Amino acid sequence: MDQVFSADGTAIAFEQQGAGPVVVLVGGAFMARGDSAGLAGLLAERFTVVTYDRRGRGDSGDSPAYDVQREVEDLDAVIAHAGGEAMLFGMSSGAVLALEAAARGSAVTRLALYEPPFITDDSRPPLPADYVAHLKELVGREAYGDAAAYFMTTAVGMPAEMVAGMRQAPFWAGMEATARTLPYDGTIMGDTMSGRPLPADRWQSVKVPVLVGSGDAGASHMLTGARELAALADNFALHVFAGQEHNIAPEVLAPVLSVFFASGEQA
Repeated sequence: MDQVFSADGTAIAFEQQGAGPVVVLVGGAFMARGDSAGLAGLLAERFTVVTYDRRGRGDSGDSPAYDVQREVEDLDAVIAHAGGEAMLFGMSSGAVLALEAAARGSAVTRLALYEPPFITDDSRPPLPADYVAHLKELVGREAYGDAAAYFMTTAVGMPAEMVAGMRQAPFWAGMEATARTLPYDGTIMGDTMSGRPLPADRWQSVKVPVLVGSGDAGASHMLTGARELAALADNFALHVFAGQEHNIAPEVLAPVLSVFFASGEQA
């Protein structure tokens, strides 16, 4: 593990492996750098792969006031340390963070995304208008288990009885440890989980090649959202992974990412 310091002084922990063009992996809700180890190991056969703990998670620090721009600056610091420019892979809400970084001018040369969790139709309920505010209230009183449960039932859409069972499982402690950052993911998503079409202009400044991936065996709103995103501009392309759900197998994902990222080796 190593660390860099973001623009506001926050320490961001990262790991780097492999050799070649730089690829930074951006995790979604609950994810720390170790959760991408399988994918990182496969990509490291051809690329320099950087995994990092987003602020407030794992070995990274945090700041009292959250702003999406701070997370973009965290990515900028990681990219600068890795060589000055990078290709990004973003998973779930991390895909939207990666999109935001590219839109705000980060040194991104290619961008691959998997299932940004947009809700743009009526195939499932949208998030409540006070979703982020309620998460903040739970986190503010350190009710991290309740925050994680609220996310799983409200954002993911799992039945309450199933989540109640999860709270007895050994892995739940890890989820509670990261739950304080769930409002961050909600803030990044903005109103893209409202059941309305994606804003046509939010990412219009992204001019690099963008690969938008989704499985066809998971929740239908994921594929719908991916299709809408890919249709926003000519430099966005859709790839549907047959038989895959939100937790896509690294051995299925890695070959597609390798081909896409290899296309930019000489860029």
